[in-house]
Amino acid sequence: MNSNELLIDTNRMVRVGGQLGSNPAGIFEESNGRRYYVKNLESEAHASNEFIAAKLYQLAGAPTLTYVHTQAKDQVATQWLALDKKHIAHFTETERKAAQQWLAVHAWTANWDAAGMDGDNQGVANGRVFTLDVGGALAFRAHGDPKGRAFGTVVDELTTLRNDPHNPYAVNLFADISDEALRESIQKVVCIPDEEIEQVILNAGGSAKLVEKMVARKGDMARRLGMNF
Repeated sequence: MNSNELLIDTNRMVRVGGQLGSNPAGIFEESNGRRYYVKNLESEAHASNEFIAAKLYQLAGAPTLTYVHTQAKDQVATQWLALDKKHIAHFTETERKAAQQWLAVHAWTANWDAAGMDGDNQGVANGRVFTLDVGGALAFRAHGDPKGRAFGTVVDELTTLRNDPHNPYAVNLFADISDEALRESIQKVVCIPDEEIEQVILNAGGSAKLVEKMVARKGDMARRLGMNF
């Protein structure tokens, strides 16, 4: 962790709101009025995994909430953002297209929960579409179960996020993405230099093994650009 990064302590805050997602959580307020949404996760590893995922999203340019470190290493916190829309069902067509452009980032990071269990993992604030929670990306499912071999070097999520009947809200959001938009989405990932991926992961506390996997997944996506999706 960069020594200049904010480190918050929920023990010094007032809880002003409850859980919004699937993990135990709450809204906490500092004495200056600044608020955070704080999740208590299954383990320090799960919390670290989500923080790394957020950094990779940001590296690719995909809008996320602003993540901050906490004193408790099994917590994940984001700066509170008041949303204008909290569900994909309320998106305009323009907002849906804005969300679709990040399909490849969700696929690259294996975020099976990109759309949410109820279409509630995409939101709009100040005219911008955000992914609200990346806890289901990389090595863990949203509830904290390890993905194991399901998180490998082949990015099947480019297909499954568009056609898996067990993930209906993702299908609803991504199934009608055009071939051109899909290719443009993939380009957002494959243009990232390997050394930047390495730097982001290692600086966020990730392993060299994860660097190798994410570079390999990027390579798989690059190869798919020449394929018929």
